[in-house]
Amino acid sequence: MKLCGITKLCIVIASVIVFSSQAQAQATAKDFVVIKPDQVVWGDAPAGVKTAVLYGDPNKPGMYVVRNIFPEGVMSTPHSHSQDRFVTVIKGTWYAGTDASWDPATTVGLPAGSMMFHPAGVVHFDGALKGATEIQIIGMGPVSTTSVYPKEGRFGAPRKLN
Repeated sequence: MKLCGITKLCIVIASVIVFSSQAQAQATAKDFVVIKPDQVVWGDAPAGVKTAVLYGDPNKPGMYVVRNIFPEGVMSTPHSHSQDRFVTVIKGTWYAGTDASWDPATTVGLPAGSMMFHPAGVVHFDGALKGATEIQIIGMGPVSTTSVYPKEGRFGAPRKLN
């Protein structure tokens, strides 16, 4: 049996509709993830920083959500990331510097509820200057971090370096 052009077109459109609805059903059939504050499992990072991975894995492909708590007076040393990241301040005031100086005088204070976009490849430093600060980071993995001053370590008491 020979099919006319309109019949072939109808078969293609029907196939696309069926495939699309199957793909959408698979995408929405995922489980919800709920983590209450008392269920967060905190780990230790250098200089008293606490960290918890809430979703995904920053070292693997896909979205991840990480929380960090910085103690007062501790900031990350100047660095950049291989992927974009979104930082939301949960508690306290987050101080962000957008250069390689590590000079706390050049930072901007972001109170709880603030959000900051960190573009991939752009040097920055950030942390807590006045009181402990909790942040949440959302990004796509895998992500790597490149330190400007590797001998300084990942975190510490900020001071002007250049």
